[in-house]
Formats: sequence, C-alpha cells, structure tokens
Amino acid sequence: MARPIPTDPMIQRLIQNARAAQFSRRSVLQGVGIGAAALTLAACSPGGPAGKPTAAPDKSATDKTLRWDNWAAYLDEDDSGKRHPTLDAFQKQTGITVKYDVAVDDNNTYYGKVKDQLALGQDIGADVVCLTDWMVSRMINLGYVQQFDLSKIPNAKNLTPDLKNVDFDPGRKKSLPWQGGFAGICWNKEKVPGGLKSVNDLWDKSLKGRVGVLSEMRDTIGLIMLQQGVDISTKWGDSQFNAAIDEFKKQVNDGQIRNIKGNAYLEDLKSEDTLAAICWSGDITVINAEAGDKWEFAIPTAGGTLWNDNFLIPIGSQKKSAAEELINYYYQPEVAAEVAAWVNYITPVVGAKEAMQNIDPALAENQLIFPNEETLSKARVFRTLSSAEESKYNAAFQAVLLGS
Repeated sequence: MARPIPTDPMIQRLIQNARAAQFSRRSVLQGVGIGAAALTLAACSPGGPAGKPTAAPDKSATDKTLRWDNWAAYLDEDDSGKRHPTLDAFQKQTGITVKYDVAVDDNNTYYGKVKDQLALGQDIGADVVCLTDWMVSRMINLGYVQQFDLSKIPNAKNLTPDLKNVDFDPGRKKSLPWQGGFAGICWNKEKVPGGLKSVNDLWDKSLKGRVGVLSEMRDTIGLIMLQQGVDISTKWGDSQFNAAIDEFKKQVNDGQIRNIKGNAYLEDLKSEDTLAAICWSGDITVINAEAGDKWEFAIPTAGGTLWNDNFLIPIGSQKKSAAEELINYYYQPEVAAEVAAWVNYITPVVGAKEAMQNIDPALAENQLIFPNEETLSKARVFRTLSSAEESKYNAAFQAVLLGS
C-alpha cells in the first residue's frame, strides 16, 4: 500500500503541479573526496559582515560573455559529449558567448571556494550558478545574490505555480529552480544480483568496504534518519539527528563505507571501487546509457529525499541582464523538455511534459522523470534548519568526514 501523501508543502506542490523530468548530475571527473581545508570552511557557521555587499554594475550591454557554473552532466550533450545543443542554440539566438563550467562537486565545497569573495561583493568568475535549496537560502540571507528583474524573465510564468513561493525566497525574486530530484540507493546488478531495498541493506557484511555515500549531509543523513523512522520534513531535533550521525560514524569506522563524495562518486561505481551507494537517481540513468545497463536505482522503502537546484546570480556578477536572458530561455517548455530528456531530472517548467511527447513519449511516462502522486509520496524534503542547527549539524557531519 502506498504511504499517505506527505504534508510537506514542497512535496504537496510537486504532487499538484509538477512537470518533471528525472535528474542527472553526472560525476565530476575530479572528486577524490573532500579536502580538510574545504570542509573546515564549509563547516563554519553561516554568518557574514554586518553590512551586506552591494550588487556589481551590469555591463551586459557591452560585454556579451557569460559564465555558468553547474553540476556535471546537468545539461544536454551531443554524441561527442563536447557540445550542448540547447546552449548552442541560445548563443546563436542571442550573440552571447557562454562558458559552461562543471564547477560544482557539492554545495559545501563550492561555497568554500567563493564565500570570501561573495562577502566582499567581488566577482567569483561565474554569472549564473545552480545550487541546492538550502545553500541558496544561506546565500540569500547573507545578501550574496542579486535580485532578478522579473520583467526580463517573462517565461518565469511557466514555473510550476506552487513552487513560486518558498520560505527562503517568497515570490522567487532571487532564485528560480533549474532541476530537482531524489536521493536514494543504487547497486551494481552484476555484483549484487539480489538488489537492495533499504538503507539498512547497505550495511550488509557482503558489501563491507564497497559502499559509497554522498557528501551532501541532507541526503546521506536524511536517508539514514528516514530509515530510523524520522520524518525529516517535520519537526525533529538533536536526539534524532545524533542517532543518525552515530549510525553513519559506526559504518565509517567499521569500514563498511568506503567513500564519501560529491558528484565524483560515480567514478567509483564505474570502476567497481564501490558496488552500492547512496546516490542521485538521474545519475544512474546516465551511466547506464554510457557504460551498459549495470546499475539500478531505487527509492528506499523508508523513503528518499527530494530537492531542487536553483539558478542564482552572484552579487559580484556584472552580467545580470545576460544571466536573466539565459534563465528566461531555459524556461521555455520545449527547451526544458530537451534538457530533461537528456539529464533525467525533475523540471519545474509547466508544459515540459507535453513537449516531451514530441521528443520521446516513453520519457513522459517514466516515474523517475514525471513522478505521480504515489512516487512522490515516498519522498521527503529535509526541513529548513536554523543558523544554529546548520552550524551544529554540519560540524557533526564534517567531523565524521574528516575522520574517515
């Protein structure tokens, strides 16, 4: 029997209005774990100067270049893997030259690299960045992003209606969703022929030293908390979080967990360094397409996490109008569908499912691309943390990573 539809407002919104497409933030071909220095930066309490930085002047009229920082394999590619058809079309239509940079391995390491420049209002080298809800919330609170001129993003009207108001950005004045997705579990079907159903299955002795988990705290700890019976979208506190941290630390110390990484975890799956992992679902679709149908993804029986990555314009960017033009372009249903057909993540653009019928009708019915109520009822959004909780819980998670 399907679990009751969650009361979490974000899932309610997705159930009522989602126009989706699975998700795939493919691996960054670097990622050999997280450096201690980066983790130390990431674990710092989110705070900033008393005076928030001022937005840089816009030079889009005279400088027709733009840099977009994103996660790996999060944009459509041609067969060579070197071109992005939708982005090529945008450049041809607008005359704006876009440098697309796979610069995000996980939220914390990216933030650790740019936070000092953001605090000073300096250019971080990127004019558009896609980061996850909780990190976007932090950056908005600190004044590190520019406010949109929504008159220059008319296609924002295509945003799934009930995603237009979120607690960290009411009215979507400073962020707009790029893609969304689930975190769940995956395994090598050849090496684990019986498959997996739950997070607890990752702790089976037969998988000792061959398990990978994500360096995104909300996904790894979120899945463990769900396994322990905690609804991560509602009120919970230190005792529930600490119980999950204790389990996580035990599996690391016992050698059950081999790797803790961001996008780079996929390289470990491909090399069979790990045979099972906490993962992002779209990634598995992509590596199956690349390297043979060897892996399978599932939302665990106790539930998976649900998230969105969002466009934002950093405070020091001098290409605000050009960035808004790019965002507006990707909110066209036909363009959103083309991206979704390749990346297999949840698109927030109304009309993308209908447009997908013209690309591949089968994709329009895929539950990991356009999930129905039953599929969405298996997912939870990790609740918003206070600044004190963010600091405390991140420190606890990073302490395990630093000791792994």
